[in-house]
Amino acid sequence: MAGAARLAYDGELFGAVTRVCTSSILSFYTDRMKKEGFAHGQSGAVVVVQRTSSDLKLAPHLHLVVLDGVYRELDASTVGWTSLPHLSTREVGQVLETICTRVAKLLRRRGLLGDGALDREAETEEGLSSLAASAVSGQSPPAGPEWRRRMLPPLAPEALHFDKPLCASKDGFSLHAATHAGALDLVGREALCKYVLRPAIAQERITHGPDGLVRITLKRPFADGTVAVDLDPLSLLCRLAASVPPPKLHTVRYSGVLAPASKLRSRIVPMPVATPANDTAPSCAHVARSGGSHYRPWAELLKRTFEVDVLQCPRCKGPMQLVAMVTDPPSIKRMLRHLGESTDPPARQEARGPPYWKSRVLRRSASDADSVA
Repeated sequence: MAGAARLAYDGELFGAVTRVCTSSILSFYTDRMKKEGFAHGQSGAVVVVQRTSSDLKLAPHLHLVVLDGVYRELDASTVGWTSLPHLSTREVGQVLETICTRVAKLLRRRGLLGDGALDREAETEEGLSSLAASAVSGQSPPAGPEWRRRMLPPLAPEALHFDKPLCASKDGFSLHAATHAGALDLVGREALCKYVLRPAIAQERITHGPDGLVRITLKRPFADGTVAVDLDPLSLLCRLAASVPPPKLHTVRYSGVLAPASKLRSRIVPMPVATPANDTAPSCAHVARSGGSHYRPWAELLKRTFEVDVLQCPRCKGPMQLVAMVTDPPSIKRMLRHLGESTDPPARQEARGPPYWKSRVLRRSASDADSVA
């Protein structure tokens, strides 16, 4: 738990762990394909950092879309692709053991593993560590407690093992490689990319619960039968705050042949297909910057991400243009009166106390726990 909390707010450490995990997987492809007679091959991956579980507990983990094979430079103008013939469950376990060993070495080298060093180091960031720790456990203030809605009684914890084909668990680490999308499976590839890039939680799964609580409905029931989690409003906000990545932590990374510095990237990455979401309006022209990068205006980003053109008139469907920006107070009041809106600013509400323990159910639960203690 302390390790998850430390990785949650230490962006530099989590970046190092991410590089260890990614390089271990890519090295497996290089070594495995070398045994098949294809030396000097390079694979690639898109790495997406996910920070929460489906109940919004803080659980930093990685989603990787890995090329299931290697690229090889055949000559100065030709790059060849070779797919991995077969991936066994035992090989997934071997990769996981390599990751566990290398991550443990990394933490020992930094003095963060053993003798409680990880906990003492976390105390240097008291505010972040306490918030992260409570968001990991989901039981202590300020990001807890919670009430779980179960259908079945809780199950006893299982021993570490191969969970299912192409899935392995060891020492708190798990590696799942059972999801595959073929080169011609456009729908499967799109679904895979949407899954790894999904947000922390879908808005439609958060609803008002009983006794002033907020209910998070799970997409799939947990192994212990939990189908929903009820939280105090402030507890939900604390979990959401803890899910925000720390500064300078990139949540999407490209590795191997897909890395920006790879010599093969420009020769294997195709140009994007022209679609309505990729079309650029004249008002959203790219602004070139040094280093060959381009600045994408906010309107273009919204159009590419959500397929919503905010610069399109909802009535005539034509492009909207900025006519004028009204900043003169008398002109603003005259326009508001013309629209039938109030010209007086809303009154400031009185300050209220935090909503934590506002729920009668949680207050009663806390009182019972104190009396038992």
